[in-house]
Amino acid sequence: MSSPVSSAAATEADAVEKIVPMMPIVLPVMGGVLMFLLAFIAVFMA
Repeated sequence: MSSPVSSAAATEADAVEKIVPMMPIVLPVMGGVLMFLLAFIAVFMA
């Protein structure tokens, strides 16, 4: 018969589950990149 979870919802949950373990690495790296870009803009504008 029909499955209780649609295939689209299952695919979306799988994508989220793949990203979540990388968050402790991705968030600090992106924070560092953001700080570098903001500092570069501040120095360039000064």
